[in-house]
Amino acid sequence: MVIILIKYSLLPSAFGQGVFILEKRMKNGFTTGACAAAGTKAALLALQGETVSNVTIMALSGETIQVPIASIEFTADGAKAKVIKDAGDDPDITHGASVFTQVQINRESSTIRFFAGLGIGTVTKPGLSIPMGEPSINLGPREMIQMVVREILGEQTGCDITISIPDGIELAKRTLNPVLGIEGGLSIIGTTGIVRPMSEDGFKNSLSPQISVAKALGYDSLVFVPGKIGEKIALEKCHLPSEALIQTSNFIGHMLEVAAQQKIKRVLLFGHLGKLIKVAAGIFYTHNRIADARLETLAAYAGALGLPAVGIAEVLASTTTEAAISIIENYNVKGLYDILAQRASLRAQRYLFNEVAVGTVLITLNGELLGMDAMAKEIGKDLGWTIK
Repeated sequence: MVIILIKYSLLPSAFGQGVFILEKRMKNGFTTGACAAAGTKAALLALQGETVSNVTIMALSGETIQVPIASIEFTADGAKAKVIKDAGDDPDITHGASVFTQVQINRESSTIRFFAGLGIGTVTKPGLSIPMGEPSINLGPREMIQMVVREILGEQTGCDITISIPDGIELAKRTLNPVLGIEGGLSIIGTTGIVRPMSEDGFKNSLSPQISVAKALGYDSLVFVPGKIGEKIALEKCHLPSEALIQTSNFIGHMLEVAAQQKIKRVLLFGHLGKLIKVAAGIFYTHNRIADARLETLAAYAGALGLPAVGIAEVLASTTTEAAISIIENYNVKGLYDILAQRASLRAQRYLFNEVAVGTVLITLNGELLGMDAMAKEIGKDLGWTIK
């Protein structure tokens, strides 16, 4: 059953007349990473003599999550907990899947190690946040699990964590894992631990009010971040104002249209190369199942700047844009990312019939600046970013 929360809020009168904002919120869920963190906590508590039917864990966003525990059993060298994945109202293929987390305490070491059980993939190609040969348990879930281990065992005791999703081998066939070189099953994912509903209308309804709020707070220049990577770097490295940051998810075109409707003057697109390069190709709904021309666009622009045919073939054979960056560096192609930033801004302005000025900043997974255009520098400077 879909739960809709209707919330009315009135912004302070200091900004003129009050502005009513209507938000429709669908039911959130929790990620496979949160399942594993909750399972870890339940298993560790069981080893200390406490059997629980649900646990509270801390999401990386700072929110708390209540996670039911389906079962706990003791093993020869530890304990194993089962959690049923609940994606809320998100159409997630792992909704209802059983996530098993087995723990083995190691008092001889303080190291926390991660292992892939049945249905969990292993990374076999470069360009991802996890090195080759490692279980595909992403950095966010690892951090959540480490927080749980330290909470219960302290800093000096280690633990081996093995995560399994028995249905993962089949479910992974419906993901991009085979293309990305993740073999053997699913990835344990989640940037914060919380699943926000991704149904198109519901998600658009939840995203759009951000612009009204930012405008009411006095901002006519906004920073659009498609995901957590851009948000983190914009806040922590560039110190851009959080009140001006707008989450767009995959709906960059929709959010640009809302910005134009709200008479926003300037928008800075700030995010990872793999997402914003799609905008340079004129793609404004950036979900990978709808449009994924990342490598083709990168190869075309690099080729126009002199990348030889063999290099173009290497880029097209890459699994991610991140992996292709080193290839382009090897061929000493200059100015590519600034041109891609200029092109993304141009396409966005055309999309809005030049009603909004747009600048673009492209970054890597590690937050390194790849390229930007003149408008990006202007917007960033006005928002307090001392751009080097």
